[in-house]
This record gives sequence, C-alpha cells and structure tokens, in this order.
Amino acid sequence: MTLPRTADDADGGGGGELRDAELGATATAVSASAPSRAGSPRVARLTDAYGSLERRLAEPRIRRRIEIAAPVAILALAAVARLVGLGNPHLLIFDETYYVKEGWSTWQLGYEGEWAEGANERFEAGDPGALSTEADYVVHPPLGKWIIGMAMAVFGMGDPFWWRLPSALAGIALVGLTYAVARGLLRSVAFASLAGFWMAIDGFAIVMSRTALLDGILAVFVLAGAGALLLDRRGSPARTVRALAARRGRFGAALWNRPWIIVAGVLLGAGCATKWSGGAFLALFGLWIVVMEALDRRRAGYRHPWLGTLLTQAPASFVLLVVPALVVYVASYAGWFDGGWGSQLMLERADLRWGGLLAWVPLGLQSLWAYHAQQLGFHVGLTNDHAYQSPAIEWLWLGRPTGFKMVTVEDGSWWITAVPNLLVWYAGVLALGFLLFHVGRTLDRRAAFLLLAVAAGYVPWLLFPDRTIFFFYAIVFLPFLVIGLAFTLQQLVALRAPARVAVVADAPTAIDADLAAAIPPVPGTEAAARATASEPVDDVEWRAAAWSIVALLIVTSILVAAWYLPVWYGIPLPDGLMRLRFWPPSWP
Repeated sequence: MTLPRTADDADGGGGGELRDAELGATATAVSASAPSRAGSPRVARLTDAYGSLERRLAEPRIRRRIEIAAPVAILALAAVARLVGLGNPHLLIFDETYYVKEGWSTWQLGYEGEWAEGANERFEAGDPGALSTEADYVVHPPLGKWIIGMAMAVFGMGDPFWWRLPSALAGIALVGLTYAVARGLLRSVAFASLAGFWMAIDGFAIVMSRTALLDGILAVFVLAGAGALLLDRRGSPARTVRALAARRGRFGAALWNRPWIIVAGVLLGAGCATKWSGGAFLALFGLWIVVMEALDRRRAGYRHPWLGTLLTQAPASFVLLVVPALVVYVASYAGWFDGGWGSQLMLERADLRWGGLLAWVPLGLQSLWAYHAQQLGFHVGLTNDHAYQSPAIEWLWLGRPTGFKMVTVEDGSWWITAVPNLLVWYAGVLALGFLLFHVGRTLDRRAAFLLLAVAAGYVPWLLFPDRTIFFFYAIVFLPFLVIGLAFTLQQLVALRAPARVAVVADAPTAIDADLAAAIPPVPGTEAAARATASEPVDDVEWRAAAWSIVALLIVTSILVAAWYLPVWYGIPLPDGLMRLRFWPPSWP
C-alpha cells in the first residue's frame, strides 16, 4: 500500500464514497458491460441516457474542463448576485448605521469617534461632517470595521456602493471558499459545485453580502481558518507514522512543523478581531486538533496516545494556533491605543493599575483589558427587546428571520429580509440529522468536522436564552450547513456505488507496513471494500435515480430563489404579493 494522501484515506472515513474520477472510470466499465435492469422501456431509456452521460463526463478531457469551468461559473454567478445594484438603496440599512460610520471613522481617526445628532441623514447625503474626534464607546473589535471602511478610504463615502463593496467581496469569497472546502472534504467537483451554487443563490448569504455588517466578514475568516485546518490534516496519519519510525520511544514528542495550524490561528484570530463569537470556533477547532492527533497516535501504535498528546502535542498546537490568533487580535487595536475610548484609563487612574507580578504589563494593555471587561458586561447583559430578535432555539425552523429594512411606497412596499433559500435551509437542517447518524455509524471524521463547525456557530447562542439575539448571526455556520447537505446527497448517490477497480500498489516500505498494521480494514469502509472487492456491481439505475433527486432539488431551489428575490433585493411589490413572501407566514 502507499501512504495516504489525505487523512480520510487513512481513516477509512469514506463510507463507500467514491471520487468523481474513480466513480466515472468504474461506471464506464460497468455501464458498457452490463445490461440495464430497468422495469419499463421508458425507465430503461432514461437509464441508458444517464449511463451515456456518465461515460461522457468521465472522459479526462471533459473532467479537466469541468474542474476549471465549474468554480469560475459559480464565482461569476455569486459576483452578479452581490454586485449588481449594490448602491441601492441609498440608505443606511439596519446595523449599517453603526458599522459603516465606524468604518469611515477608523480610517479617519484610527478609532471609532462620536457622531453628532442627525448623522445618518448627513452621511447618506455624502456629508461626513457630523464626525467628531471624541472617542465613542463601542462593543465590537475593530478589524471588521477597518475592512468595511477600506473602499470608502480610497473612493470616498458619497456612494453607498463603496460602503458595501468590502462586504460584497467578502460574500463572493465566502462562496469560493465554500466550493474549495467542499472540494477538499468531499473530493468531488460535482458535489463541491452543488455546495458552491447553493451558497451563490442563497438569499441569506446574498443579503449579508449586500449589507455592511460584521457577521459576513466573520464567516469568511472562520471558513478560511477551517480550510487551513483541513489542509493540516492532509497526510497527518503518515506524518505521525514517520515521527514514530524516526524515534525509538513510542511516547512521542511534539510536531512543530505545522504551518497550516499557524495560518489557521491567524485567520481565526482575525475572526475574533471582527466579532467575539469567532472565539467559539478557535476553541472548538483547537480541541479538534488535539483529538485528531491523539487518534492518529493511537492508530499508529504510540504508547499512551492520549496522555502523550496532552503532554506534548497539545501544548505545541496551542502555541501554534492561539499565539498567532492573540497577536492578530491585539494588533487590530493598533489605532485604538492612540485615542480610542478607554485607551488612556490606566494613565489617568493610577489606582486601577495592576501591581505585583503583573506590574510589568504595559499600561495600554492594562487599559485594553479593562475595556474588554466592560464590553463583556454589555454583551452578557444585553436584554433589550427588539422587533426582530430571535432566540437561537428558533433558528433551525426560521422562527424569526431578520427584517433589515421596510419602506412603504405608493401601492405597496419593499423589504430587505435575511431569509435563506427555504429549500436549502430546511434540507440542510435535515442533513444534520443524517450527519449525526453517519458519524455514529462510521465515525467519519469529515462529517464530524462539519457538525463541530455548525455547533461552534450555533450552540453558544443557546447558552444565553435571555440575551437579545438575531437570526443573521447564523451566517457564520451557513457554509458548513450547505456542505453538510452536499455531503448527504453524495452519500445517497454513492450508497450503491460500484467498488473501486483494483490498482497495483507501489512497493511497500517499512513505514507503509507500520501504517497497514496500525490501521486494519474496518468492515463497511472503502478500505475493506478494496480488500474484498471482485467485480464491480452494476448500479447505474440507482445513480440515475439519485441524481434525479439532486436535479429536482436544484430546480426547486432556483424557483424558490426567484420567488423570494424581491425580499432579498428590496424590489417594491403590492402588499398582497409581498405578504405571500413572508416567512413564516405570520411574519412580520
């Protein structure tokens, strides 16, 4: 056997799933050699047509073109959906009243300044004169506001297009990252394209991309950090076995050459510097690293793998992940130190300065700590009623999507509402149930990672049922939900997929022998299937039926998107037609 190219190859986590190329090559041989078992001539013709299409798409030349064309087309669709008419409406929408003006302020002053009475109207008219140099008390870190203000710093603040351009570019990047992460996890262009396409046309993602809020930017950093951790997992079991082979002892020392963990730390630190809810992902992804390392050591034959990981690799991984995150987080406050609210507290109040062993800490950092203590008190104690608040327990069934803006016009009204594509959202929620079942049955680490990511974005909000919470916070885990849906459909298509055609293995090495001994084939996994497979089984009919279901979902999701387009883009409609688009029907 050869060393695994990815962690999933070694884990046997495929659960019978095939890569596109392997499925196509095997299906070509199967479809060409076995007669159809369809029960009627019409079904037989449809099955034969599907088999012909499958063989065509399996050709290397066609596959190469699709691998390039698919992500390009998805990104183009995402760009059109997010950039066309971005400057409309010429109003500060929902929390843009905070973040757009604060974004402008950070580039003018280096920190968030106070705005005079009537600042919104003056700002919308292109007049920034309501900004003062007096520092304003704000409750979110500054990085997201630096990003929101980037285009205004270059092109001015007179056109709302520049208010929202950074968020729109972040939304396009989120679609691209969804495709990339799904491509790496699922090892399938087809299902990665499905995930990317559904993110591109999802109304929740579109509205968040066309509104200058922090959460869309946070979602980009979190998904990029998750992708970096998955890149670290590539070859991780082989790396562990090599470390074992290089040492006589089987307790194992720490592995420090993990550059992708550092990258993940930087990205997740940037997420925390955008909004504190990014800290849940930093914590749970850090725990994921430790658990995966312990499992790798256990399978590779280390003595005391859990204890060894906790004593050696866990501290190393903590340093590699958390230290870069902390550096990025503190660096995001560089402008705040020069005059932000509370930055001079310890200079002005000697009685509040730290003493004893902490007396060496710079006064600026002491002031930053005191400022964070005040911010924490604000967030925990935020219980003000709001017309569109939605406890996290309601999110999964869309109890209260967030209405960003409603304006009454002649003979009707227009709305901008952060409501997802209903088909994709509810199918994704159902897919979570399948992922739980699949993890319990196969211990598939890819499915477990998706569940962990959704939990990091969802479960912490359940712990604060009395806090004022909004549904739009869920944008941070929407990509993982959509990838989980694509994963579920992939398992459906591959449920009766043909076994892989056997290939001649490379000459085994000593490390290969160690790995083979450490990871015996597990019944029901693709590794066991390869060990026992004889001839492929003709299941083209099953694949044709499964892909028909996928096609039906795609078409229906497009129709749903067309129906809800007006409430995503603020298109005026008569009140009767607008009410038909309320979701839930009792909304608003």
